[in-house]
Amino acid sequence: MGNNDLGEFLRARRAGLTPEAAGLPVEFGTGRRVTGLRRSEVAQLAGVSTEYYTRLEQGRARQPSEQVLYALGEALRFDDIERRHLFALAVSTTGHRDRPEPTARLRPALRQVLDSMDLAPAFVNDRNLTVLGGNTLWALLFPDVAAMPRRERSMARWTLLDPGARQVWRDWERVARDYVHGLRLAAAAQPRNQHIANLIGELMMRSPEFPAWWSEHRVQERSTGLKRLRHPVAGDLELQYEIFTAVADPGQSLVVYSAPAGSPSQERLRLLASWGSEPAAARDTAAES
Repeated sequence: MGNNDLGEFLRARRAGLTPEAAGLPVEFGTGRRVTGLRRSEVAQLAGVSTEYYTRLEQGRARQPSEQVLYALGEALRFDDIERRHLFALAVSTTGHRDRPEPTARLRPALRQVLDSMDLAPAFVNDRNLTVLGGNTLWALLFPDVAAMPRRERSMARWTLLDPGARQVWRDWERVARDYVHGLRLAAAAQPRNQHIANLIGELMMRSPEFPAWWSEHRVQERSTGLKRLRHPVAGDLELQYEIFTAVADPGQSLVVYSAPAGSPSQERLRLLASWGSEPAAARDTAAES
């Protein structure tokens, strides 16, 4: 997280909102050099002075009130996720310190749940977006991630840095952008989380696309959706994913992939599970054929 993420977020969202979309009269959109709103227009819509709003964007005004934040959210037409992100960024400017987090562990009961899912690849993330563990079918679906050292085992890191991920995700850019947007939310919610800060720094240096996507300040929280993959053994897969919060383990989430009963993707998952149960030599022969 940078020193002025709040200001950069406001500036990015302002630049992406037209006067018409903000509810300003049509004449506000004439004779403009840019499509976005001016600072004075955001200030007018939010009911604050242009000077104060300018100081907010420049990082010279700290700790804006809840009333101001709500007004800015309305002026910039934020959705619920963007509004929560705005408040999280405002809190991060106050010098608040996160509590030290104990080392995350995968409880045996949760491991048992993972292992009971025979046809559903599943894994558990911690608050650092690190994969604590996955079941056998998940490891067969994402062997490169499963083989990573634990501290580096991140779906976001693999997707953005491993060239092989571009072959696995059939719509790689959409998936990669989703991970960047989710990382934005995680970083704002945990502004003093050094592990997430290190991950962002690594992606900044090593991913060609990450700096530009990060600078867009897009935020998104997905708890369900569709992932399209290509596996060397199972072939093309379309899997629905659901993300569940582990109530007994704060900060941990269970991610489950599934396919409709009787669908080609379910049959291919069944094939992958059967292939994974074969001896290693037989698996290698099948993969090469």
